[in-house]
Amino acid sequence: MTRILLLGGTTEASALAKTLAGAGTDAVFSYAGRTAKPVSQPLPTRVGGFGGAEGLAAYMQAEAITHVVDATHPFAAQMSTNAVQACEMAGVPLCAFERPAWQAGESDTWVHADSIEAAVEALPETPARVFLAIGKQNLSQFAAKPQHHYLLRLVDEPEAPLPLPHTMVEIARGPFDAADDTALMQHHGITHVVAKNAGGTGAAAKLTAARGLGLPVVMIGRPKVPERPVKGSVAEVMAWLSHPAG
Repeated sequence: MTRILLLGGTTEASALAKTLAGAGTDAVFSYAGRTAKPVSQPLPTRVGGFGGAEGLAAYMQAEAITHVVDATHPFAAQMSTNAVQACEMAGVPLCAFERPAWQAGESDTWVHADSIEAAVEALPETPARVFLAIGKQNLSQFAAKPQHHYLLRLVDEPEAPLPLPHTMVEIARGPFDAADDTALMQHHGITHVVAKNAGGTGAAAKLTAARGLGLPVVMIGRPKVPERPVKGSVAEVMAWLSHPAG
């Protein structure tokens, strides 16, 4: 019998969940719990952490999990690392369902940064108006450059004061439209965009908008995670799942 643990939080995870549910597959969808109202799924769903790699391995054994699909955000490096380690402990096969990274085009002006700290350093010293499109997890590092005005786009209203002195917050959930993002940047007088290289189509509108407005983009590269099989489509994941566990 096959029983799948789907580590979700991305549009890819939701697409796979729909296919798994349609096929009548025994599967559990897991959210990390970082958003107050996550998208509902057509599978039994759990929310919250597992307690590290050891806790995840114990969960898999208790729930008779035979396969794990890691379809978390490309920047959820700790969860992906825990998944690799836990599957090794439990003897459960794992694959990642990962969207390709964005690539700069000829008319793009990108500054590549290999970390949040490098992205902070890449911003100018003179005051700028920055669309900080990185979520809410790494805002405090940008307090090192408090002279800038920052525009944030978050899924949920902040529960605590933000660590940046000059901040505007837009509450919205993707996918986003290039025309709307262009209007958003023009309205706020944005001069720079900072983004994580998440890939996919749901959040690419800001890059299209920046290209059209001739704005520089500080692009933060993906963190490294342990080597694991990577699939790029629902069909590839479903084909992988068709093989016997182990």
